Amino acid sequence: MPVSAPKFNMFTFFKLPSAWWCGVRVQYVDQKKAIVTVRHRWINQNPFKSMFWAVQGMAAELTTGAMMISQIKESGKKISMLVANNNANFSKKATGKITFVCEDGHKIKEALDKTIATGEGETLWMQVVGSNTDGVVVSTFNFEWTVKLKH
Repeated sequence: MPVSAPKFNMFTFFKLPSAWWCGVRVQYVDQKKAIVTVRHRWINQNPFKSMFWAVQGMAAELTTGAMMISQIKESGKKISMLVANNNANFSKKATGKITFVCEDGHKIKEALDKTIATGEGETLWMQVVGSNTDGVVVSTFNFEWTVKLKH
């Protein structure tokens, strides 16, 4: 059974409450693409009248993590996942509703197939772009995920 956006939002309420209270919400997730949104509000602001960078990071990571969790579940195997590295670029103040999109889901299947076949850990980089309602990019995140078959 595929993992849905509403299920991920319930997951964030119980397992990632800081993201949920800041307004981070999964809008769409499938095997290739995920979309997460967050709106600039009082609770997630910085002193410069825009969204705090860490809130953007939570939304961006969840965009990649939602696809990772979904594909691991679909594999039927016990596989650990962890962000090993990340970097980000902030190009404009994040105000209003910010939409984070990742279309690197195809990379996950390749890494999972390799770790299942070899038993060795695999790494993959995934990129997430955050844009405002005008389509202007406000931030770009890159996450290095590691996956490994549990024994």
